[in-house]
Amino acid sequence: MPQNLRNLWIGLTLAGFLAGCGGDRQNPDTATPTANRDDPPVALDPEPLVDYPPTLYQQGIEGTVTLRLFVDERGAVVRESTQVSESSGYSAFDSAAVAGVPKMHFSPGQRDGHPVAMTFTQPVHFRKLPAGGASTP
Repeated sequence: MPQNLRNLWIGLTLAGFLAGCGGDRQNPDTATPTANRDDPPVALDPEPLVDYPPTLYQQGIEGTVTLRLFVDERGAVVRESTQVSESSGYSAFDSAAVAGVPKMHFSPGQRDGHPVAMTFTQPVHFRKLPAGGASTP
C-alpha cells in the first residue's frame, strides 16, 4: 500500500479545554476585560501525518480518538503526559494517535498574553483519503 494511503491528515481544531483551562467565555463585544484569560495552544502544523493502521484502512474503518495533551510554556508536547481521553473503540487507532504525538507541534497556550504550560484535549480523526489523494476535513 502506498505511503500516502497509510497516512491521514489530522484535523487540529482544538476540541476544548480540561477543567481550569477555559473559564467562562463571554461575547467579546459586550464582555468586560477579565483577569487570567486563557487561550489554548495553537497547532503549528495544521496537517501533520499520523500512520493510519493498515488493517483498519483496508477494511474502510474510520474513527476519532480524543487525546489529552500537556504543552509546556515553549509549546513542546510533554509526551509522557499524553493520555487517551476518549477512545475510538479501536485500540489500533488509539495507539496510532498516541504514537503520532511527537509529530505534533504547537505554539504555547497563553494567559493574559504570556506563554504558559497547559493541558487541553485534541481530536485525531482517522478518515480515508478520497481516490484523488486530497484530504477531507
